[in-house]
Amino acid sequence: MLTGVVAGAVFTSPAVGSILAAIRTVRQAGAVGTLLIVKNYTGDRLNFGLALEQAQAEGADVQMVVIGDDSAFKIQKKAGRRGLCGTVLIHKVAGALAEEGVGLNEIVRKVTAVAAAMGTLGVSLSPCSVPGSRPTFHLAVDEFELGLGIHGEAGVRRMKMMPADKIVKIMLDHMIDPSNASHVALKPGASVVLMVNNLGGLSYLELGIVAGSAVHYLENRGIHIARAFVGSFMTALEMAGVSLTLLLVDDELLNLIDSETTAMAWPQHARASVSHKRRQRIAPEEYPEEEKFVPTGVPASPQIKLVLETVCSTLLNLQEKLNELDRAAGDGDCGSTHARAARAIQEWLSTNPPPEYPSQLLSALARLLLEKMGGSSGALYGLFLTAAAQPLRMSSDPSSWSVAMDAGIEAMKRYGGAAPGDRTMLDSLCAAAEELRALKNPGANLMQVLAKAVQRAEYAAESTRNMEAAAGRASYISSAQLDQPDPGAVAVAAILQAVLEGLQAQPK
Repeated sequence: MLTGVVAGAVFTSPAVGSILAAIRTVRQAGAVGTLLIVKNYTGDRLNFGLALEQAQAEGADVQMVVIGDDSAFKIQKKAGRRGLCGTVLIHKVAGALAEEGVGLNEIVRKVTAVAAAMGTLGVSLSPCSVPGSRPTFHLAVDEFELGLGIHGEAGVRRMKMMPADKIVKIMLDHMIDPSNASHVALKPGASVVLMVNNLGGLSYLELGIVAGSAVHYLENRGIHIARAFVGSFMTALEMAGVSLTLLLVDDELLNLIDSETTAMAWPQHARASVSHKRRQRIAPEEYPEEEKFVPTGVPASPQIKLVLETVCSTLLNLQEKLNELDRAAGDGDCGSTHARAARAIQEWLSTNPPPEYPSQLLSALARLLLEKMGGSSGALYGLFLTAAAQPLRMSSDPSSWSVAMDAGIEAMKRYGGAAPGDRTMLDSLCAAAEELRALKNPGANLMQVLAKAVQRAEYAAESTRNMEAAAGRASYISSAQLDQPDPGAVAVAAILQAVLEGLQAQPK
């Protein structure tokens, strides 16, 4: 790519003496000609131009190309288009031509033509700050800036925040609009290189979202994306923004972009098109449902729907509390995860009557939570319900529910790796299970036993605030920082309390 680079102060053109020193250095190293690739800014044109004149006076064969790929302005400015991230593609093409031994005049001719078939547009959610200075401009939290440069200057249009797909559409609509004097002339069937450039402060997750939106936009208009580059190529300090560059390419130009380089910051991407002919999508094979097993126990209580609705309401009301408890020891989403499960159950109840038998009910809930709840919580509840359903296939009397509880707990311990006393949801479950074993005694009162089980679960949940975590994310946190109950244990106790309330309530 480049043989040498000349840096100035932050957002400042390098001094003439520095540029001239670079030209002399590469000439002394054996260069028969030198090409200066300059972005179109007044200070850069002046200083590089003066250095070129002095170098030529010394007998050096030096030429300069000024790159302007900015597509922000609909009316051509006297100063011309600003040099933006597309300049990096010029570095690549010019370097590849030089490696092939192409003469200086021919390189100048070819890269000038390439620059004319290119456009870049930037957007940002924040300004940037030169070290020691205030931000270069101000943006409200619900605004973004369109058409900004790479030196912290404001853009050409300020807009209210909207989804990434819409922002990308606005950018690309502007870039290919024929009424825009600096547009890229795209027609269906054209082949392009797409560059998605981080202006400094975006995550790769956000870059990927923007890249995906841009690919879909272009493919929907019949544009062939020959190559896509996603990363940090030309940044503006910590600016939380992105620029999109489009370059029209043919096979010859694509070969130059694909050519080998030892520039270690250049992405070693696969030399393959992003666009394909219609992608073949293979759906999972649909297997016929297994013949339904009809349990021999008694049907579930007609109040089961009321019980489930009570559980869902309880979890939704606890969402913020559980999230707050989880922030101290996890990623702060315990409440959101349980709320997601509650909403999934509510939606399921609105379209399906609960299965008639307890084992079918628990199996159906297990499948639902494994699909909709997500995270380790979804897997643990799915394990518990799947295992608990098995003893209820043959009998669903009160004593069988105690056996089911123990079976579910054993599955969680076997696959989850936790045990009572590890400061997890198992602490509440195991405490309740101990009380539920009283159901195996003839004549045991179900509601009284369940009420005691709820009390034990609530006490166990509260007791977790004094435990040292030995499993889950909380086990990586210093015990000195864990002074609140475990959110999973609190959630289990709340679920058991909701089950009790649902059974005690009168159906409407």
